[in-house]
Amino acid sequence: MLELALRPSAVSLPARSAPAPAQQELTARLAVEQLTALYGQVTGVRDVSLSFPANTVTALIGPSGCGKSTFLRTINRMHELVPGARVEGKVLLDGHDVYARGVNPIAVRRKIGMVFQKPTPFPTMTIRENVAAGLKVGPALSRTERDEAVERALRQAALWDEVKDRLDRSAMALSGGQQQRLCIARALAPTPELVLLDEPTASLDPIGAARIEELVHELKRDYTVVIVTHNMQQAARVSDRTAFFYMGELIEAGPTARMFTAPAKVQTEAYITGRFG
Repeated sequence: MLELALRPSAVSLPARSAPAPAQQELTARLAVEQLTALYGQVTGVRDVSLSFPANTVTALIGPSGCGKSTFLRTINRMHELVPGARVEGKVLLDGHDVYARGVNPIAVRRKIGMVFQKPTPFPTMTIRENVAAGLKVGPALSRTERDEAVERALRQAALWDEVKDRLDRSAMALSGGQQQRLCIARALAPTPELVLLDEPTASLDPIGAARIEELVHELKRDYTVVIVTHNMQQAARVSDRTAFFYMGELIEAGPTARMFTAPAKVQTEAYITGRFG
């Protein structure tokens, strides 16, 4: 059994098993039901229901301030860290509500990793320590197990070959693109179920951004990925499904090819074609 919370009384989830190829598109790893996120009395996201099929990439698009990042933070319970913030509705990981009574939010964040817009390596830590930081909460590991987990995560983040000979050097010596891949490795170290990416290429040059896009394609073999992006071309390149948010509401969601060629809603078409946003 895969423990979702760290104390014995908490809800637990079954171990992940990959869906059969024929069922993969229909198998939802994550489902959000009637979710509303508030900042005090201000509504950031209103009554959103959306599912995320296993081993796919879903892009969240929409103008600035439309609720994309707020929605993303509700998925792994980071929204509640904001003073006065609260969430209504359900976030179901493999059918289990991560907001249910007794579920430890720290353990949720181990199972739903998140990477932010600006690379955030810990400046006083080495490359090895940065990746291993994601392993500090959870079962104690031997040094060998830790080093194996660090190597696995760095390989998954396509960074191992570039840093394997300097793991004990400062992470701040890495380039911006390498630092972002290091942050992705840190999120992958605890072997999460989902990976959330909040505009992961916004602060990178074109070469660094292209490398992250390539990595997103590779990650979906093992993970379900949700990415927030303002770049329509990027959304079209990296995602299988796209969800359009506007003024805190989900306007439309569906396969990316259809969303970009034949959207059902007027607002979606107007945004994708650049008439606003």
